[in-house]
Amino acid sequence: MSVDVEAEQPRDEADEPGWEVDPDDEWGVAVITTVGRQLKLRREAAGMRAAEFGKAVGYGEDMVYKIEGGKRIPRQDFLNAADGVLGADGLIAATWEDVKRVRYPKKVRDLGKLEAQAVEIGVYECNIIAGLLQTPEHARAVIQAAQPPYSPDDVERMVAARLARQSVFDRAPAPSIHFVLEEAPLRRQVGGTMVWRQQLERLLEAGRLHNVTLQMMPTNTEAHPGLDGRIDLLKFPDGTAVGRSDGLFNGRPVSDPKHLRILELQYGTIRAQALPPRESLAFIERLLGET
Repeated sequence: MSVDVEAEQPRDEADEPGWEVDPDDEWGVAVITTVGRQLKLRREAAGMRAAEFGKAVGYGEDMVYKIEGGKRIPRQDFLNAADGVLGADGLIAATWEDVKRVRYPKKVRDLGKLEAQAVEIGVYECNIIAGLLQTPEHARAVIQAAQPPYSPDDVERMVAARLARQSVFDRAPAPSIHFVLEEAPLRRQVGGTMVWRQQLERLLEAGRLHNVTLQMMPTNTEAHPGLDGRIDLLKFPDGTAVGRSDGLFNGRPVSDPKHLRILELQYGTIRAQALPPRESLAFIERLLGET
């Protein structure tokens, strides 16, 4: 069978792009299984073996089987190439609209969905710079530092997921967003000097937005309620809220008013103890001036 797409040398399994499907993500599994089944039916109807099809789209045979079997999440370039090879007139390429909704880990999707609905977002981060504020290079360096290490493909997937959440800054009307960051992560030159400087510049840029408040907690300060870990608070238009703290309620999200009052008390104490926004931005500017 002739094809219109120039064949590429299939890549080894370690280099082949694709994302692993989380077996606990029921919606994700259902979507990817359905897309994979459609691909397989169209390939077989076209009379193409998996190896032949894989060569045509530039993927190995094993990867084709994994995608068709719902074990791997296909990338957009795979779906576009498959559409051309199988003459699907855009029907396969169109499945990207469904795939892209489940390509990020479920917990990240859930968090991003809540952030997209919130009218007020409060974040205290003690060990790293908050993900909503990370540059791509900083996020990649942080994720690559994990042990055991993630595969290169998983690293890129997690970086993309983290950056996708930052669309919250583009919302209209804009939510009110408050950050409190510890001094130590601001000083840590994650990714090298250039990446570190770019990250500090990003903090200044975000901190000057009209709907963002950025505060820094000095290392030389008294103990505060955030020493147990990260705190998140999200409030919604209907008056409801959800919060989470590493040090309370086993780290689970809570919406009970009594639990939320405890989190609000902790977060309010942290904000009161941190440097005011203007002094915090001035501190970051001084850090930039030290290099």
